[in-house]
Amino acid sequence: MKNFIVVIFIFFPFFLFAQSNKIILGEDPIQFEMLKVSEPIVLDGKLDESFWVNLKPVSNFSQYFPTDSLMACGQTEMYFAYDDNYLYFASKCYTPSNKFSVESLRRDYGFGANDNLTLLLDTYADKTNAFVFGMNPYGARREALIFNAGRTGDSFDNSWDNKWDGESKRYEDHWICEMAIPFKTIRYKEGASKWRFNAYRNDVQCNEITSFINIPRENIIMDLTYMGELNFQEPLEKPGSNISIIPFVTSAVTRDFEDDTQVGAQSNFNVGGDAKISISSSLNLDLTANPDFSQVEVDRQVTNLDRFEIFFPERRQFFLENADLFGRFGTQRMNPFFSRRIGVSQDTATGNNIQNTIYGGARLSGKLNEKLRVGLLSMVTAPQQENDLPAFNYTVAAAEQVVFDRSNIAFIFVNKQAIDSDDFGETADKYDRVAGLEYRLVSKNNYWSGKTSFMKSLTPNVAEHKFAHFTQLQYNRRKYRFAWSHLLVGEGFDAETGFVPRRDILNISPTLDFRFFPQTDKITQMTLGFDFTWIHKLGKDKNVIIEGFGLAENAAGLSWDVSLSNNHRFEMSLDYTNLLLLDDFDPTRIQKDDVFLSAGSRFENTVFRARYSTDQRKTFFFRIDPLYGRFFGGTRLGTRTRMTYRFQPFGSVSLNVNYNRIELNAPFEVANLWLIGPRIDVTFTKKHFFTAFIQYNNQLENLSVNSRFQWRFAPASDFFLVYSDNFNSLDNFNSRNRGVVAKLTYWLNL
Repeated sequence: MKNFIVVIFIFFPFFLFAQSNKIILGEDPIQFEMLKVSEPIVLDGKLDESFWVNLKPVSNFSQYFPTDSLMACGQTEMYFAYDDNYLYFASKCYTPSNKFSVESLRRDYGFGANDNLTLLLDTYADKTNAFVFGMNPYGARREALIFNAGRTGDSFDNSWDNKWDGESKRYEDHWICEMAIPFKTIRYKEGASKWRFNAYRNDVQCNEITSFINIPRENIIMDLTYMGELNFQEPLEKPGSNISIIPFVTSAVTRDFEDDTQVGAQSNFNVGGDAKISISSSLNLDLTANPDFSQVEVDRQVTNLDRFEIFFPERRQFFLENADLFGRFGTQRMNPFFSRRIGVSQDTATGNNIQNTIYGGARLSGKLNEKLRVGLLSMVTAPQQENDLPAFNYTVAAAEQVVFDRSNIAFIFVNKQAIDSDDFGETADKYDRVAGLEYRLVSKNNYWSGKTSFMKSLTPNVAEHKFAHFTQLQYNRRKYRFAWSHLLVGEGFDAETGFVPRRDILNISPTLDFRFFPQTDKITQMTLGFDFTWIHKLGKDKNVIIEGFGLAENAAGLSWDVSLSNNHRFEMSLDYTNLLLLDDFDPTRIQKDDVFLSAGSRFENTVFRARYSTDQRKTFFFRIDPLYGRFFGGTRLGTRTRMTYRFQPFGSVSLNVNYNRIELNAPFEVANLWLIGPRIDVTFTKKHFFTAFIQYNNQLENLSVNSRFQWRFAPASDFFLVYSDNFNSLDNFNSRNRGVVAKLTYWLNL
């Protein structure tokens, strides 16, 4: 065990070495002035006000895709101004013609499938967090938050929603957008005179992605390392008071046909609301009372062939905003705080997850100064007498302190506390707590990145190894990337409010990628990847298959990825896994109760996968993922296919099909597992949206229907009408449960 601890911490010198690197990226940042305007600016996409006419634009965009060494084919001119209340941004985006491509008129569209321009504002110049605002040629808007220096795809949070205005207008050889962003909408330091800034654009006609500040292709387009500077003509004053009240009212009619005690439809009327209070220009308090999430889109189902719990992302608005403060500790397979645990409990009779009423809660988040970011979240749920479960208070506190250039040290404390538990039995512990410390590295030269964390669970039970540890270190250059990660989760690490699907393990996973940039017009990049995994049991879970420390699983993978200049992509991989089953397991989950693979059995799985995807910006595009290989002593043949047709700018129709044919040795029956999901998205206008989503899953013996109509009748204010139904596919598709919900929300600024 002593040697094991030495192995874990041997990588700390890498972090120290990386921080000492004095290489400065590029030259001094490009700077340009933000002039103060006194005349009114009309948002009409014309730029005919005298201020815009006399202002010299900023231009010289360069390519990011298909190459990062050329100037943009379609240039972009940007104009900047501000007054006491608003930031004003205007852009003229040149194109070969007026044949623009957009997937719909919906707010918060995706960047890659649309002609659009995106602005990044690092208001604290911390190179770690930024506000995002974007528009497309049809005037659809999007806003988001970037965290973690924008280094990974999951560092982008488009759940953030706020009030701002903008308009676009299309011309023969260009399109113009104008934005007015209230200072109240964003957070910044009072008296600031300089912000960091960048912009990037997707130009479908020129088939290029361009950026104002050039970004090397080995980094993703939203990397906050590469930014210019906005210099304000006068220091910014503190914005006025910003208090928003967002009440809601819902009315629902539901029926559970599998509950024999229900003799008819059940009606329900509910009221509640949220409040947003600006404590300072950089600190915000969010309150919620009797929250309702009936309008939230249903989860996309998956065919479950895994031995462990499947991760489903959070979709509820209140928990999504500033979620990075609380949710990015550790790794996805060892996360001390997973907000989806709040409002969900377990039926003690069946073991199934059931919804638990949330009374309300509060979240305080923001910056105390330029380098210290804090967050405090507290929620209270209702008791459930039928399941012998008391009410619970969920509290999580987090803080991030910037060190060196843009690395940080972060702390988290999670507490799940039972309320009046003496009135209940011993179904649940009186408390479950986790405390953790994490160091996150981003080196100044942008080559090194990673994190290392240590978590400790504080629970009333007596158990060994009440801790978890994770380290990841990556070195990224243009032609190659190397990453090392190891994860240690003790058997006693009981994080009830986290996501920890596997305990009592040591997981070691190095990866190595080589990138090639051929000198050809057809191929933009090729990547050859190698990855390896070793999973050891620590031997404290009392499993007799491996009683002490021992190897339970090892894997290796080889991948080849080719990106084409026409935005098509081809991938293939070969994955090998050697594993020892520690518990009885039915991979198909459809066999009889006495048919399973026995604990103690060892299997070698080898799967070949391929993927081909076409250009998602086209009217019709598709992706197909076939696979074949050895699977638990038998074979697995499968494919995933997604086809989408866009009738722009009003929406799209798509079909997802997932098929797996699993043949295992007798007495297993052949399993043909289907997951079929047609979906239609319609945006009648920029204020009226309709979505219908159907999912047939024969592994769950279920057909589900979910449709949602949304009317944004005022800024950030909506009316929703939601219909959902679930049918039993083994019982002539008779309805299991059905519901219709109407919800009205209104955003009121005080």
